[in-house]
Amino acid sequence: MNFLKKNWLTLLLTTFLLAVLLIPSFKEFVIRQILMKPSLEKVENEITFTPEEMNLPLKGINVPDANLADFKDKVVFLNFWGTWCPPCRAEFPTVQKLYDAKKDKVQFLLIAMQDEEAQVKKFLAENHYTTPVYIAAGPIAEKMLPQSFPTTFILGKKGRILQKEEAAKDWSSDAVQQFLDAISK
Repeated sequence: MNFLKKNWLTLLLTTFLLAVLLIPSFKEFVIRQILMKPSLEKVENEITFTPEEMNLPLKGINVPDANLADFKDKVVFLNFWGTWCPPCRAEFPTVQKLYDAKKDKVQFLLIAMQDEEAQVKKFLAENHYTTPVYIAAGPIAEKMLPQSFPTTFILGKKGRILQKEEAAKDWSSDAVQQFLDAISK
């Protein structure tokens, strides 16, 4: 009993090493989990849009045509929505309020998806919305492509994803405004 108390750590490490050497699936698990930590570059690629991904031509609906890449080095509020989407329509007034409050500090790009240009223009006119709205005029990068609507990204000045929301949200809240103030300095 005294021997176990004194040598428990040695026994544990010996058991671990034997398991690594004798059990192939355990060895693979250890290698994946301990030895192959994700590189900083890989993590950075997952949370930042590359220049190629940012190269998205946009047809302006109530603003001139642009390219998402034109807004590098700026904080960007990027929202994918549709006039056909009830949650999108419900959150739009809060996006408009946020735009009215922060348009001097943040670039707003709302991209209408699966929509007719005439429908989008009608929706904006009927509701007196002035937030910049576009339709994608080229393929959207897979990392950016929404899986649900609305989907919103807040991007830092180098294309880094600082926030992603895959649901409707009150974008005019004090917390959102304070966050935008902090990152747009």
